[in-house]
Amino acid sequence: MEHRFATELRTSGRELTGHAAVWDTPAAIEGFTETVRRGAFRATLASGDDIACLVDHDPARLLGRTSSGTLALREDGHGLAFTVAVPHTSLGDDVLELARRGDLGGMSFGFRVPAGGDAWPKPGQRELKAVELAEVSIIHFRPAYGGTSVAARAAAARLSVPALRLRLAIG
Repeated sequence: MEHRFATELRTSGRELTGHAAVWDTPAAIEGFTETVRRGAFRATLASGDDIACLVDHDPARLLGRTSSGTLALREDGHGLAFTVAVPHTSLGDDVLELARRGDLGGMSFGFRVPAGGDAWPKPGQRELKAVELAEVSIIHFRPAYGGTSVAARAAAARLSVPALRLRLAIG
């Protein structure tokens, strides 16, 4: 499993929204530069696989998931957009407070690269063209990718849209 990070978190109410990955933004990853290309998540989103929203990639720190309708994902012109209805739990309350204060580091996503899903157009430059998304995560400290965002706003506890074929407005 690989993890990639990005920055900027926004909050409003009990719903976090933003981008877990952004298109065409190079990031330095352990000796090479990596870029996520448009459409990299298309197959995963179409598959109906259950994707989780975690804190720091820890499956014991679950905020939402697509199968329950509490996490919505979609590709837009900026990257991988998400909305998560944050639970009324101590973890959810803590994440919302840290996001409102601007103390969180950003967003990240965990993935695997299927055969043919990446390319190395030049030495030291990797392009992610298709990935198998496993989860998106709120990150406490220093993500590797820049440009992601999260915002909180008041919302129902569940999103009333079919999992993984979701449309959301990012404000």
